[in-house]
Amino acid sequence: MKILVLNCGSSSLKYQLINMENEGLMAKGVAERIGIDGSFLKHESENNGKVKIEEEMKDHKDAIRIVLDALVDKEHGAIASMEEISAVGHRVVHGGEKFSGSVVINQDVINALEECSELAPLHNPPNLMGIYACQEILPGLPMVGVFDTAFHQTMPEDSYIYALPYEYYENHKIRRYGFHGTSHKYVAMKAAALLGKSVEDLKLVTCHLGNGASVAAVDGGKSVDTSMGFTPLEGLAMGTRCGDIDPAITTFLMEKEGMDYKELNNVMNKKSGVLGVSGVSSDFRDIEEAAEKGNNRAKLALDLYHKRVKKYIGAYAAEMGGLDAVVFTAGLGENSPESRAAICDGLEFLGIKVDESKNNVRGKETIFTTEDSTTQGILIPTNEELMIARETLSLV
Repeated sequence: MKILVLNCGSSSLKYQLINMENEGLMAKGVAERIGIDGSFLKHESENNGKVKIEEEMKDHKDAIRIVLDALVDKEHGAIASMEEISAVGHRVVHGGEKFSGSVVINQDVINALEECSELAPLHNPPNLMGIYACQEILPGLPMVGVFDTAFHQTMPEDSYIYALPYEYYENHKIRRYGFHGTSHKYVAMKAAALLGKSVEDLKLVTCHLGNGASVAAVDGGKSVDTSMGFTPLEGLAMGTRCGDIDPAITTFLMEKEGMDYKELNNVMNKKSGVLGVSGVSSDFRDIEEAAEKGNNRAKLALDLYHKRVKKYIGAYAAEMGGLDAVVFTAGLGENSPESRAAICDGLEFLGIKVDESKNNVRGKETIFTTEDSTTQGILIPTNEELMIARETLSLV
């Protein structure tokens, strides 16, 4: 069975075609600048290399049609016809409380996703665009929705309720949802396999550290807490997001700077984080380079970031009453030995001791702690697309 995995953003579309017989990647790519002048597709197939296709994409339907044409193209395609595609798995960011697992998409599901759009106005509408487009272009083909929030639906009530008047939860569903759930679930399962244990017997802290970042407490294979909340703004400092701040700062800044709520929301989501502190970039590679050259604000941004992650690891170890391993994944977690070492520095009391030689690795599954560590530090490259494909396969 061959499954097409789609991840639709507001002006982009990432995809992978996966052969589930061996979980082999047959093709992947990204369509960019959808609805904007200069749109293009970067496509790569297993046997026919890479190609860049510059073509107008007025909307996601155009983009998906161009992706499908690329997949069956005689020169750079991966399949002979679209009939080889058995199902489509869609990444959906927010499932609210309606979905605690992946679901086969039907009209009732679509209606529920439309209701959830107000909880994720930047993410769910593009996800829905991809679903609508597939309904038109690939009518009758089974589709599955896989939710970023679903893995965290196992959080107990005292982890997800905010200390606000309870009627706000009852009336508006204001609560902590958490995100990156597909990634947290994938790396937790892989870490258990690497340790040769059942995930049900482990207490793990999983750290998805990219431009967007979150930490999850995974006890017995279930998420019991996570750093992101009602939106992906809560928690860690990130590339451009502020993460945890005193809520009173918002009204203070609105008064002092004369901002309305839209301007302030833009500041907190797009101008803060390590970009705001460093003044250099939201890309950690640029910040690390600037810090090495003596830029004190760049160094401060890195120190602040590392400390926030460390605080969550310690908090979740206390919450779970123990810790077997800390798992690092995503762009920074996979590719920065320096950040992994800085975050783990001072966690020796939890049994984590970094082996410098083992830690000197990027993007490769490995245990990077010393032989006498009682808590393991593990690097696991995430693969959300494969996880979505597996969920899709299980349902169709």
